[in-house]
Amino acid sequence: MSRVDFSQTTNGIIQVLDREEPLLSSLSEDVVLSRFNKQNRTIKQILGHLIDSASNNTHRMIHLQYQSSPLIFPDYANLGNNDRWIAIQNYQTENWNNLIQLWKYSNLHIIHVINHVDQSKLNNEWLNTFGDKISLRSMIEDYLPHLHLHINEIHELCESNV
Repeated sequence: MSRVDFSQTTNGIIQVLDREEPLLSSLSEDVVLSRFNKQNRTIKQILGHLIDSASNNTHRMIHLQYQSSPLIFPDYANLGNNDRWIAIQNYQTENWNNLIQLWKYSNLHIIHVINHVDQSKLNNEWLNTFGDKISLRSMIEDYLPHLHLHINEIHELCESNV
C-alpha cells in the first residue's frame, strides 16, 4: 500500500497558525466579545469552537486507529451539541491570550497526530449522528477546509464596522 501524503493538510494548518496568531493577538477585547456571526457566536466563541474541533477530531482520529469500524463515538458537532460545548466551557469569559495559545497548540498536536497516523487504518469509519460514515482519511482531509471556514468568519467579523 502506498503511503498517503497529508502534507498539504498539515502545511496548510501551519500556514493558518503562522498567519492568524498575530492577527488574533492584535484584536481588542471589545472586538472579540461584541461581534457576532450568523450562528450568534462571538470571535472568542468561534475560536473556542475551533479548539473543540481540534480536540474532538484528535480523539476520533485516535479511536479510529484502535477500535472497530464503524466507530460509534459522540458527535459533538451536530444537533446543537457544539453550542453546548461552547456554553459549558464559557469561552466568552476565557482569557483571550490563553485561548489563542490553546488553539495554536491544539492544532500543532493534531498535525503531530496526522503525521503519525497508522496508514492501514485510513479506511476505518466513524458514524456521525445522522448515520453518515466518515473515513479517517476524509476526516483528516476535511479538517483544513473546516479551519478555513471559521477563520474566514473571524476575518469577516474583524472587517465589519458593527
